[in-house]
Amino acid sequence: MGSTRIKNLGKTLIEKREASLVILLLIILIPIQIRSPQFLSFTNIDRILNDISILSIVAIGEFFVILSNGIDLSVGSIIAFSGMASGMLNEAYPSTPIIFILLLGISIGAVMGAINGLLVAYGKIPPIITTLGTMSVYRGLTFVLSGGTWVTAHEMTSSFIGFPRTRFLGISALIWMALIVIGLSYYFIQHTRSGREIYAIGGNATAAKFVGVNEKRIRFLVFVLSGTLFGFAGSLWTARYASAVNEMATGFEMQAVAACVLGGVNFAGGAGAIPGVVLGALFLGVLNNALPVMYLSTFYQVLVQGLVVLSALIINTVVDAV
Repeated sequence: MGSTRIKNLGKTLIEKREASLVILLLIILIPIQIRSPQFLSFTNIDRILNDISILSIVAIGEFFVILSNGIDLSVGSIIAFSGMASGMLNEAYPSTPIIFILLLGISIGAVMGAINGLLVAYGKIPPIITTLGTMSVYRGLTFVLSGGTWVTAHEMTSSFIGFPRTRFLGISALIWMALIVIGLSYYFIQHTRSGREIYAIGGNATAAKFVGVNEKRIRFLVFVLSGTLFGFAGSLWTARYASAVNEMATGFEMQAVAACVLGGVNFAGGAGAIPGVVLGALFLGVLNNALPVMYLSTFYQVLVQGLVVLSALIINTVVDAV
């Protein structure tokens, strides 16, 4: 009887992937805290939360695409183009209100995401091929836009590069923006018809079409949503790091995918949740912050990160097969 209860408890924890991730996070925090007693200080926790704010926004954008049984590899390039455009606008017209700069990034991201969506939904090109191509195109456009130059901190206004650090109720504006995106995305995916249709398309596209789901509209929608969030993240990236460079966010799509995988999002689509994605981003943030504390070389840090993501993918595959 006792063994049955333990078995059922273990199965419940595995099925509740968010709970499993929280437990794993708590376990790894023990040796980290022993190694560095200041790791869980308010200052360091605040630093980690600020570090993962942009990642959380981007990972949610990637989540929408993966949930529909797709993938977007143009993440870093959209961030770079929108971030560069934001930095150049702030440099050329210093009096431009920050809200307009953010709207520029959002608009650029939405257009680029719409191009991806058109090619996938109406051009019938597989998402991985589409975004692999646009990844190079968008990165090239970033170099064309900037003329190969950078926009540095002293060329941008102090109000623009300072607003992510502005605090309200003790919390930075960057974290507040991430929380707003998380809240709106959670409501959309859980409480709207389009959100449920994304799950349906990712779970079984054929069955979804039989019940009236417009597959083309949904596949187009997820890329517009993801592009919008990537563009928003691009503007925030430039402001947070006080620079706009052509190589910005190179490879960042792997971080976004990793957060989704760690958060229990099914890579085949149809399963996953916003809280899991945010926890995945938090896990990566803690890992990235902790590994230098453990005095691991950069090469070993990359190795550990890769092993963690691979292990999560294997666990998710085993769980889905049960």
